[in-house]
Amino acid sequence: MGRWEPNARGRLAEAALALYAEQGFERTTVTEIAEAAGLTERTFFRHFTDKREVLFYGTETAMDMLTRAIAEAPASASPMDAVGAALESFGAFFQKDPERVRRRDAVVSSSTELRERELVKLDALTSAMVDALRERGTPAPTAGLAAEAGIAVFKVAYAHWIAAEPDTTGSAAERELPGLVRTALTDMQKLLAERAPG
Repeated sequence: MGRWEPNARGRLAEAALALYAEQGFERTTVTEIAEAAGLTERTFFRHFTDKREVLFYGTETAMDMLTRAIAEAPASASPMDAVGAALESFGAFFQKDPERVRRRDAVVSSSTELRERELVKLDALTSAMVDALRERGTPAPTAGLAAEAGIAVFKVAYAHWIAAEPDTTGSAAERELPGLVRTALTDMQKLLAERAPG
């Protein structure tokens, strides 16, 4: 095997996802993943620190995407509007390969360890959005509230999207993740507006 392995990271990620789905995360070894990808264990560890990281290696990219979208929101945008726009663009990224996202979600959902790691990732995304809002001049409590509320909305929209059968009926708002994020944001605003004062 040569020193240069084309798309080694992608091959390892696909092999891992297939093995996790077939035999479970806990029962799959790094050796099996590398062999299934036609690579060596050494190559695996050049790209990933451990077998969990195969499922979470895009966290930095996600943070960059969210913070850039918040930074590029119009100056007139409210903190919640900036967060909403960022999460819609994040949803569009997931929408590019929904089958892979659904397969990954099934693996993560089947393991307590991976669900805990997913929560750590969501916390990192929330903190990144808080920092991006603070850079825009949003006060700390408001930035925290907007980011936390945004992640809660995203989790609801994501769960709805994952559970839905992929089809071509209905509008994009009803079947694609960015539209579901937008709808969930609107629903949250309605819920807050219904809250009795005092």
